[in-house]
Amino acid sequence: QVQLVESGGGLVQAGGSLRLSCAASGRTFSRNAMGWFRQAPGKEREFVAGIDWSGGSTYYADSVKGRFTISRDNAKNTVYLQMTSLTPEDTAVYYCAADGQLWADVQRRPVSYEYWGQGTQVTVSS
Repeated sequence: QVQLVESGGGLVQAGGSLRLSCAASGRTFSRNAMGWFRQAPGKEREFVAGIDWSGGSTYYADSVKGRFTISRDNAKNTVYLQMTSLTPEDTAVYYCAADGQLWADVQRRPVSYEYWGQGTQVTVSS
């Protein structure tokens, strides 16, 4: 059974930092692009960051560029999202996702991802 489990969410003050982790089990994703998405109440799920299978290429939403960093450790089958300079607008449930296709480029649309975690809440207070 394939599972993606996010952790590291919580409550933080504006200007603070959090590091999210996404641990995969049931299969390796070392040859798959991975992404982080978020969904705030009443809003659609949106792309936050993505990383190719090698970790050599990363992509970010304009709203988080320069503040968030995505990385991966294929030996641990884990993807990370380092978030800094957080604002209340970053409040959302954050989801980890894995593209089911091998060697695929990073996609920004949620429909392109086959595997999803259950999400972790990030709340930024002003």
